Amino acid sequence: MTRHLVLGNGESRAWFNPSEKKIKVNDVLTWGCNAIHRDGHVDNLVSIDYGIQQEVYESDYHKWSQCWFADWNPVPTEILSTMFMGFDIPDTYIHRTKKNGHQGEQCIIAGTDPATLHEKVEATIKQFPHLDMEDLKIKMTKDVGVWITYVKESDTIKNIDFPRGWSAGSTAIHLACQQGAEEIYMLGFDLSSYDKPINNIYKGTNYYYPEHTRGFNPVNWMNQLKTVFGEFPDTQFYWVDWAYDTPPCYNHSNVGYLTKTELCDTFKIL
Repeated sequence: MTRHLVLGNGESRAWFNPSEKKIKVNDVLTWGCNAIHRDGHVDNLVSIDYGIQQEVYESDYHKWSQCWFADWNPVPTEILSTMFMGFDIPDTYIHRTKKNGHQGEQCIIAGTDPATLHEKVEATIKQFPHLDMEDLKIKMTKDVGVWITYVKESDTIKNIDFPRGWSAGSTAIHLACQQGAEEIYMLGFDLSSYDKPINNIYKGTNYYYPEHTRGFNPVNWMNQLKTVFGEFPDTQFYWVDWAYDTPPCYNHSNVGYLTKTELCDTFKIL
């Protein structure tokens, strides 16, 4: 049986640091998301955010863990000389890797042109006038800029072909299913609420929202997860430490719920 433990970054996962906790059974593959690389080893790391991808790459984490990155499509470095012609992007919005300098023949170019940011913010404010304006600006400006990462042809990082536009956690679960997982255990998938502070163990750190930021409406995450549960009916999913009274996916017979203690007993986590 192929069992996968997928680690989200919700605060219910705070007790499980991969550098401190050991899984004593042999048939478990681990998946983590974004900044989990700061805390220890997982078998597979999924990153959607460009800033985190660059941070992971510079740490050499991809040399001992399989990394899956969104929009990771190497292009010849020589393209950079003409890439920004016609764009007036301030240097503060251009982030280049420090390692490898300009020596590599390939690079990754990803990001958002900051020139259109003001218009997008104003349009969103008009569309959703009931939202917290300052909170909205923080969320819309966090990932604005261009990230240039110099890479090597020998790198084994995999581009995420599908799904696209999903959160890192939902993407990791879908990828685990694609890899043939028969059982998936989900820890740190706390979802969120706009009425409460953001729920993430890395909040307030580099490339993450400030600690005072509001949470998110979880509807997109829920729709993504329900899509996975429905697409892979033969895979059994276990949601660990679901913190609410009503299970969110009660109509999926392949979704069960476990406590932290039950997870530790199942995987002999020490």
